[in-house]
Amino acid sequence: MLPENMLKLGLNRSAIRELFEYGKKRSEEIGKENVFDFSIGNPSIPAPDCLTNALKELLENEDPVLLHGYSSAQGDAGVRAAIADQLNEDYGAKLTADNLYMTCGAAASLCISLKAVLLPGEEVLTFAPHFPEYKVFAEGQGGVFKAIEADREHFQIDFEKLEKAVTEKTRAVIINSPNNPSGVVYSRETLEKLAALLRHKQEEYKREIYLISDEPYRELVYDKETEVPYVPAIYANTIVCYSYSKSLSLPGERIGYIAVPDCVKDSRNVYASVCGAGRALGYVCAPTLFQKAAAMCTGKTADIDIYRKNRDMLYGGLKNIGYECVKPDGAFYLFVKALEENAEAFCENAKKYELLLVPGDSFGCTGYVRVSYCVAPETIERALPAFGKLFEEYAAGGK
Repeated sequence: MLPENMLKLGLNRSAIRELFEYGKKRSEEIGKENVFDFSIGNPSIPAPDCLTNALKELLENEDPVLLHGYSSAQGDAGVRAAIADQLNEDYGAKLTADNLYMTCGAAASLCISLKAVLLPGEEVLTFAPHFPEYKVFAEGQGGVFKAIEADREHFQIDFEKLEKAVTEKTRAVIINSPNNPSGVVYSRETLEKLAALLRHKQEEYKREIYLISDEPYRELVYDKETEVPYVPAIYANTIVCYSYSKSLSLPGERIGYIAVPDCVKDSRNVYASVCGAGRALGYVCAPTLFQKAAAMCTGKTADIDIYRKNRDMLYGGLKNIGYECVKPDGAFYLFVKALEENAEAFCENAKKYELLLVPGDSFGCTGYVRVSYCVAPETIERALPAFGKLFEEYAAGGK
């Protein structure tokens, strides 16, 4: 007898990953240039030169036994200090090495953080549309996952629904800004209102409610006036989960961190619980080479201006055709209203035009599709006529 929940996860793969695999197979059949794969958030621009240079320097000058060996369980102290210094410079964060725990990317950061704060049966809330794996991560750590219905006009937070959703069993709220899949950035006003509500609920229920801020897209914003606030400065009980996958174009290397600021209540014990959760899950000692490389590139990004150009080209092109979507402030996704109520059927129909889109059902928001624009610009140029044909088919009543 196998654990039913694990077997189910293995047999029912992520819709995004399934579509990605379909795209690879289809590319082999008809040529990659003829498939418009907007399925997965896989950075399409190379890692910055600073990373290549850092790796060369490390490999040429560091003791290979140390470079490829274990670091401290929570990560190399020098690496953690360098990252803390950068966060302090950028946000006035007041962090030290002892506030940081190095991880194998954002997924590990989230699983460790949830494991560290959840008791069995406690609730984890988030806001649709949301990254599909939040449910998997929360339930995997013994939590009860609840997604709050989307505000479909602006994709900010529906506070009336949140007020009703928080109960005496709520232990954590996950936010993701810039957001996957909508690209929306939560405004300072939104975050301040969220903080006030959570402080009120903490007082009402006499228990801590942790805000887990999932920030792999933090640097990926495209307009100068767009602010991505430092969340712990707004709500004290905030745990930050970060990954270098997007900022440095390193999704395959799995490197990130958890920050437990001193403003978190009983922060030393919360940090100790993070260390314990990493140990229990087998996540101790993130890859030493990429810990050190990330620290040498902290504060740097790949050339994200390419994503801005892609956003403008795709958003403008789809709007001109007649599609509806909210203009994204960051990340590299458009969340587009499907041309029929059933987004899964819409995505299946789009395959006729070799358009690979992810139905919003995966993100807890029906009737929409996610379009990932971290692709070559020429892919968007070639895809827009296909989007046009798909739109014309629906406009003519073909569906």
